[in-house]
Amino acid sequence: MTVSKRASHTEWVDPDDAPELTDEFFEQADEYIGDKLVRRGRGRGRPIGSHKAATTIRLDDEVLEAFKATGRGWQTRMNAALKDWLRTHKLA
Repeated sequence: MTVSKRASHTEWVDPDDAPELTDEFFEQADEYIGDKLVRRGRGRGRPIGSHKAATTIRLDDEVLEAFKATGRGWQTRMNAALKDWLRTHKLA
């Protein structure tokens, strides 16, 4: 037989202890209407001014595995390697 648990008592917190809600706070916050996300706050994803595009590319398994084996940030390192290659090679 299951016994229903009573709601645990939560300690009241003085609202004066809450942090000040600044414009910066609201710029970084996600905005919801009910359960639906309507605006993602800043501070996540690509930084403003970043000029990168999402793409699909096919790579040899050994190339992909080698970069992934370097851990977190492997896509950034791959991008840097390609930029370095462009500096030293002329495209036709």
